[in-house]
Amino acid sequence: MEPGIWDSPKQILVILAHPDDPEFFCGATLAKWSRAGHTISYTLLTCGDKGFNDHTPKDMTSSDLCALRHDEQRAAANVIGAQSVHFLDLEDGTLVPSLDLRREVVRVIRRAKPDILVTCDPQNLFALYGLNHPDHRAAGQIVLDAVFPAAGNKAFFPELLAEGLQPHMPKEIWCSLTSQPNTVMDVTEAWPIKLEALLNHKSQIGDVDKFKERMKSRRTEDSTDENPRYEEKFRVVKYA
Repeated sequence: MEPGIWDSPKQILVILAHPDDPEFFCGATLAKWSRAGHTISYTLLTCGDKGFNDHTPKDMTSSDLCALRHDEQRAAANVIGAQSVHFLDLEDGTLVPSLDLRREVVRVIRRAKPDILVTCDPQNLFALYGLNHPDHRAAGQIVLDAVFPAAGNKAFFPELLAEGLQPHMPKEIWCSLTSQPNTVMDVTEAWPIKLEALLNHKSQIGDVDKFKERMKSRRTEDSTDENPRYEEKFRVVKYA
């Protein structure tokens, strides 16, 4: 069966570092999945409270930005078709693969019981814009360490059993923002949905026209401006 196409509706859980990460990293794929009848939920580890840039209002505080990015992410998720958005609201820029955070992510996984788990590649030091954010890499490491060996093993974090959270193992892990892809999704038809969702992240994108041009330029090298084709790439690990 073609990757990303399943014969029954799936529960898909996205765990990433910041608001806007789901849309930037894999928004078109998520939009395709939502429209195919799958259920998508987001968990963001931070609220992006340090996402300041040249166009941020001078009087905006980190607390203000956190609240704004909550709203932006919920609006973007609604365009994608995600059913829920949950924030752990950890401090932006400080994620580390601690045992405590691994436990918290195991809790999220056992509670949501996803068939498909989406995160990002912790080994990707570089990205299109230069150096990859350390939170992105840490988030991927935290999630992968939570998946194996902990999420599906009752011997890990027995305190979660006391909360009624039974072990659960996702069937597939999709790592976005990877330099080692083994799965490529043609997302041309869903690219306009991704762009519409991203435009809700007003605090991050700056000049809208320039942003649209940057996104348009991400077409595949074998396509043209008149007939663009777009892809999103993943490192997929299957457990079933």
